[in-house]
Amino acid sequence: MSKDYYETLGVNKNASDEDIKRAFRKLAKQYHPDVNKEPGAAEKFKEIGEAYAVLSDPNKRKTYDQFGSAAFENGGAGAGGGAGFGGFDFSDIDLDSILRDVFGGGFSGFGSRRSSSRGARRGSDVRIVVRLTFEEAAFGCDKKIDITLDDTCPRCNGKGGFNERTCSTCGGRGVVLERVQSLFGMMQTQKTCPDCRGTGTSFSEICPDCNGSGIVSKRKSMTIKIPEGVDSGFQLRLAKKGEAGRNGAEPGDLIVDFDIMDHPLYERQDNDIYMEYPINVAQAALGCKIDVPTLNGIETIEIKPGTQNYEKIKLRGKGIKSPNSLVRGNMYVVINIITPTKLSRKQKALFEELLDSDLDDEQAFKDFKKACKKL
Repeated sequence: MSKDYYETLGVNKNASDEDIKRAFRKLAKQYHPDVNKEPGAAEKFKEIGEAYAVLSDPNKRKTYDQFGSAAFENGGAGAGGGAGFGGFDFSDIDLDSILRDVFGGGFSGFGSRRSSSRGARRGSDVRIVVRLTFEEAAFGCDKKIDITLDDTCPRCNGKGGFNERTCSTCGGRGVVLERVQSLFGMMQTQKTCPDCRGTGTSFSEICPDCNGSGIVSKRKSMTIKIPEGVDSGFQLRLAKKGEAGRNGAEPGDLIVDFDIMDHPLYERQDNDIYMEYPINVAQAALGCKIDVPTLNGIETIEIKPGTQNYEKIKLRGKGIKSPNSLVRGNMYVVINIITPTKLSRKQKALFEELLDSDLDDEQAFKDFKKACKKL
């Protein structure tokens, strides 16, 4: 029988993540077994934990909305007889972990003891900024970087010591229990064992290199393959290249942001590039051919007679490729007509001759004069 998780939490199907969290928070306080001793409270508490575990996860919620709770039953083959969603064992749901996510604290005495994971903790993600030239970003490159990371101690293989034995403080469970006064009254909480740090074991000899942490800081050199077309704001995630995990857990990720240096000729806008090209008034009036330096070499283009200032000429496909597709941008040559500031006698005479030759007979001048007369 399909379960209605939205009804369990008392929210509608369009509820936001915050609405779902708020509803779970309220119900968890009401039905937590340390607070509510009425018959059926523990089962109700587990039901709302099950509902929250699905609806708080975007991927599980999407699957549930499409196939219902059957999608997670029988190893995930409930929808369509073998659709295969990876499975979800509600009978073994870790409510302690869910409560810590929502309340940030220590509800305990219910749910799985596995939440301690015997002190294993995934390594932290590390974020760095790599500075690239315009060309390195446009074409991609192999970039060597030096970075200091927490790494597994090679002397003790990340254990933290030698001659391993069961921790006498927690009896090998990795956690200790204590009773504390809270707004719900006296409650039993569970916390990581301070002596073994949740591993359940201790050592007769602590590793001198890592002082028992199993982790040492190490300077590393690595080469990062930069894809073609990255830009400022693009993020590259390198899986398991971050800080080392604790007690056998997997490392974190290395997240690379980019700082792209300015170019003396080009300005980038998304995957298009723009370049101002200076020409003189004679070239603009008479037309000419110019050699344009593109990212892929020199391209000769024609300037038509009568070209106006800041006209753009598009060179299709001469821009930058998107790092996530095969699409390539365009290059735009922006014409910048330069008015001379220093003239020789001959040049001045030529301009004076032009000045007397009705150059202002263009339509633009006529329209301007006509508008002025109406003022």
